[in-house]
Amino acid sequence: MQAINTCESSPKLFKIEPKEAMRIAVIVPVKNEAEGLVRTLDALRMQKDETGLPLHPSIYEVLLLANNCTDNTFKIAQQYQTLFPRFNLHISEIDLPKPDAHIGTVRRMMMDEAYERFMSIGQAKGIIVSTDGDSEVDSQWIHFILIEMDKGNDVVGGRILTRNTPSLSKMHHLRDVSYRYHLSRLESILDPSQFDPWPRHFQCYGPSLAVTCDIYHKAGRIPAIPYLEDEEFRKALYRIDAKVRKSPLVKVYTSARLIGKVTFGFSVQLKQWGDMTLENQQQQVEPLPSLIQKTKVKNELRQVWKSKEELYAEDHRLQKISTGLMLDLQWLYERISASSYFGELWESIEDELENGRWREVHSLEPISQVISNFRQFFYGANLA
Repeated sequence: MQAINTCESSPKLFKIEPKEAMRIAVIVPVKNEAEGLVRTLDALRMQKDETGLPLHPSIYEVLLLANNCTDNTFKIAQQYQTLFPRFNLHISEIDLPKPDAHIGTVRRMMMDEAYERFMSIGQAKGIIVSTDGDSEVDSQWIHFILIEMDKGNDVVGGRILTRNTPSLSKMHHLRDVSYRYHLSRLESILDPSQFDPWPRHFQCYGPSLAVTCDIYHKAGRIPAIPYLEDEEFRKALYRIDAKVRKSPLVKVYTSARLIGKVTFGFSVQLKQWGDMTLENQQQQVEPLPSLIQKTKVKNELRQVWKSKEELYAEDHRLQKISTGLMLDLQWLYERISASSYFGELWESIEDELENGRWREVHSLEPISQVISNFRQFFYGANLA
């Protein structure tokens, strides 16, 4: 595999060479996180296996980059490094020009450099793991990431649990989690994945995102955009049919602060939910009959995809699928022919459904009603 050019002309951020035994590089971008940084580092340092024994320090390293800080974040990191010399913590600081001073640039720089560090020791299957400076990973976080990766997965998304959710946002947050949880459960039944069996969750984002070097490279690296860089990277991973495992055993606890550091992120979502409470509004989501129909047809299409080379435009299987999704048959056939991966195909279909007749027929419904319908569905299917 050809190495990527890290941030084009940027020098190395971390000078100390990686250990040959290293399997995981954890990247931690921080900006003005002085208040909670020690808790974040403590959680990373005190990693254990399933028996409660400490992980060997050579298995993983932590790369911390303090960017554009105006507090003593970097000084705290230096003091921590001095206090725990056996902990493989490597730190650096940087002041980026204003147009580039955002999380997308920093996470890209750090993941690129972690990739290069693995390439320098010949580890194409090295695991790059992202977390955040306002988060605390579970004590067995690294252990269970390794367990899931050793099963042949390319990506492991961790369950992101929030602490101290603002009261005005809490109900909407719980409904959002419940809806996504039920949807993931539905998908595990109607369109099961051997790499992501039930039980599973629904998250694969920056506070807990693990990816092998080869898949990081294949997906085109995380984009250097001002916000939602992890969401766009998640889409890119599914687009190339990466084996994504959303393990409930891999957990991280993150803050529920209302004042964030990006234009749009979880803090902004919390604020919007708070406003919805004050205005007595509900989130509108896709109804259950629509989700059931779409997921069933997606599984049918997945089976057809396995023999795509034998397909022809009038194939009765394609006619059934196009009818089920309210899509033009010729359009569907051309998209199948033009797609290199199933995930790429399904993404284009999702876009077409959202902007076409499907959404006209299946209008959105209040989230509380859809959650209630989910519960009745699972109860009726003896899955309660």
